[in-house]
Amino acid sequence: MTAVSPEPGGGGSGGGDAPAPARGPSLRLLPRLEPENEFFWTSGADGRLRFLRCRSCRTYVHPPSPRCPDCLSADLAPEAVSGRATVVAYTCNIQEWIPGSRPYVIGLVAIEEDERVRLTTNLVDVDPDDVRSGMAVEVVFDRHDDVYLPLFRPATGDRP
Repeated sequence: MTAVSPEPGGGGSGGGDAPAPARGPSLRLLPRLEPENEFFWTSGADGRLRFLRCRSCRTYVHPPSPRCPDCLSADLAPEAVSGRATVVAYTCNIQEWIPGSRPYVIGLVAIEEDERVRLTTNLVDVDPDDVRSGMAVEVVFDRHDDVYLPLFRPATGDRP
């Protein structure tokens, strides 16, 4: 993993005591790109979130695995999803691990297409006091070189 600092203005650090929307930690560890996971960490290049999906039984497979956990097929391929999700659980980190950092929200979200597929992520562009379980969120990507970290913010559009 590689550690990086967010772009200026990101990361949630800054002066003043005014409440600020959470932006995530001010230092991020980046995943190592491997053949099995590269599609996931680079799919944000076109703004689309992708998960493996079994071509035999149509089950989403996450984290990436060589076989479908439902039917054991090896016929898996990345497939784009809507990017909409629901907050299942969350916690707010208030420990100032890095001097000057602000609180940030760690969330567990379930994707709209299959509530069994969940991601641990950061909830951004939201005051930590406004986060609720059941909140509708949508993906945004935090780019670091070739890696696009999927983060989630409050949903802006209507859901079908």
